[in-house]
Amino acid sequence: MDIASIIGILAALFLMINGMGGVGALMETFIDMPSVFITFGGAFGTILAMNTLKGFLAGLKSYLLIFKTPKASEIDTIKSIIDLSNLARREGLLALEESANSLDDEFMEKGVMLIVDGTDPELVRSILEAELINVDTRHQQNIGFWKDVASMGPAWGMIGTLIGLVNMLQNMSDPSSIGPSMAVALITTMYGSILANWFCYPAENKLKARSNAEYMLKSIIIEGLLSIQAGENPRVTEEKLKSFLSPADRAAYEAENGSGDGGGGE
Repeated sequence: MDIASIIGILAALFLMINGMGGVGALMETFIDMPSVFITFGGAFGTILAMNTLKGFLAGLKSYLLIFKTPKASEIDTIKSIIDLSNLARREGLLALEESANSLDDEFMEKGVMLIVDGTDPELVRSILEAELINVDTRHQQNIGFWKDVASMGPAWGMIGTLIGLVNMLQNMSDPSSIGPSMAVALITTMYGSILANWFCYPAENKLKARSNAEYMLKSIIIEGLLSIQAGENPRVTEEKLKSFLSPADRAAYEAENGSGDGGGGE
């Protein structure tokens, strides 16, 4: 589980409720069902109209991804590729077939099997990059879903405010109703801001970061496997793949594995 996402969402909720005066004040003052229907119903209804039902449900489900920790890291992936490179250098490309079955990464396994089958290097790159593009497209759809919800929330909050103001102006003859009507009108704007800033923007940005990380990971796999297929020295492959790492991750990798030792390659 991604602890940062859990703590961030819950901390923001706790502090917001505490600022409102506690749960009692929240239930008494800040809950208004017509405003909920206008803001949340309008926002998600519009998003549904912008998507297919399947796409809408997939977008909602993607919110859960922000609480999951990615299984693989760049460092672990480079280690796996260097191990494969050393194996291929000692025993040949065909020896990779048995190792491919034990890989946890389906993308890497697919690439290894293409190499074992003797697929042309340019075709291997083309196939893997096509899959990478399709994965990135799906990610962008989920990111765009929450970006759209974030824009619809405040918009429908403002619509609710305008509706409340119209109702208030129609009853100006009763001064006692002006204050409550104005409060209800402003609540919809608050709901829209909460929907965007507490719920949607964290999901959009976390999904964007996850997408960028997976894109980087798969790019490392593509370059590493093509280096293996080309018969490059594991040390050369390692140096090439280390260029994808940040300075901190590169230092951590070298501290653990040594600098340029090729994982023990010849």
